[in-house]
Amino acid sequence: MKLRVGAALFGLGVLLLVFAAGLPFYVAPAVTKLPYDLEPTTSVAEAKNARFLKITASGSSVSIEVPQGDLVSNVEVIPQPDDTKERLPKELKGDAVIWDVYQTVKRVDNEEVVSQYSTELALYRISGAAASWKDQWLNETGAEQTPVGNVKYSGQIYKFPFGTAKRDYQVFDRDLKRALPAKFTGTETIKGVETYRFEQRIENEVLATPESSIQTLVGKFAPGATSAQVVYSNTRTLWVDPVTGSYVNVREQQHKELRPNTGTPTVLLDADFNYTDATVSRSVDTVKDNRFKIGLISFWGPIAAGVLGLLAVIAGVWLVTRPSGGSASARHRAEPAPVAPVADPTPTRVDQEPVRDTDTVEQPTPQPVGGPLSDEIPPASTNWKSEDPTVPTQRPAPGEVDQR
Repeated sequence: MKLRVGAALFGLGVLLLVFAAGLPFYVAPAVTKLPYDLEPTTSVAEAKNARFLKITASGSSVSIEVPQGDLVSNVEVIPQPDDTKERLPKELKGDAVIWDVYQTVKRVDNEEVVSQYSTELALYRISGAAASWKDQWLNETGAEQTPVGNVKYSGQIYKFPFGTAKRDYQVFDRDLKRALPAKFTGTETIKGVETYRFEQRIENEVLATPESSIQTLVGKFAPGATSAQVVYSNTRTLWVDPVTGSYVNVREQQHKELRPNTGTPTVLLDADFNYTDATVSRSVDTVKDNRFKIGLISFWGPIAAGVLGLLAVIAGVWLVTRPSGGSASARHRAEPAPVAPVADPTPTRVDQEPVRDTDTVEQPTPQPVGGPLSDEIPPASTNWKSEDPTVPTQRPAPGEVDQR
């Protein structure tokens, strides 16, 4: 029985050791990739007392103004697993996923839409960076038909790599349509999660703006000017979870202004967008959950499986090689110990006079056992005479007269 148990423990231990070795090399890499069936997510940011451009078209007339108020931005990420499977080219299959992303900026007071865009792109599953995919597109005007391939994404966009490092990364800016460096500026703890803080500074960059739009703005804000430029600045701060590369918090301090060749510049946008507390809390909860899964598979799981496997192997070897002494012990326990003879509590004295029973037939006197060399003392003789010829007469002692 113990041989079977020992062999089973040994086999289980070997299996656990193999499992412990395989977890960090085969299972862990699978959980440090963007999954195909990722649940849709929504991030909400607010800008208090923002100034923003509002263009309202009513028939043939167009109204342009720069009001002030609170803004709210909703960014919804919707993974496309079916498109990922069917539309990606061979060189990207298994390494990238397709996401559809929608952003809408509204006024808080009346929920009027201030701006919106939609896009479709491919992201590498491990690095989170944009993949080179010819079918990506960006729609910022609300047009029903979007030319496929009208944008070339690069760098990080909606997340950082799994295992983010303390270094600078290229981050894509949608207004400039290109990636610029985001510098690592330190670590910061947000709601119990240590994050890496990155900062991207964009200063006085001229935006590519259609000439028709420039003339419309100049006619409204700088009638005497003959030309103008829309200049864009932004300080983008990203708090990133270094384990999963997810954004925990985001802040964008955006500024746009119209600078005519003559006249005073006009602010078109001045907004400080920050993730809401609810969005930050939700991001923290998601990060903690994903960190636990990754840590369990890549660190704690292998340690636990390795320790249990080693203990099982040792126990199995001990059971198989342990000497078998159980049957002998049981046999010795089953044999009763020999019982010593009980001594007579009233031993007969050798010089004790025998008791005679007159009512019974006289029995011959037993002869002493043993010879002259016996250790037994013979009974003492008595001085008496017998008429019985069979009994020898006692010789007289010296000086005694024999009388008959």
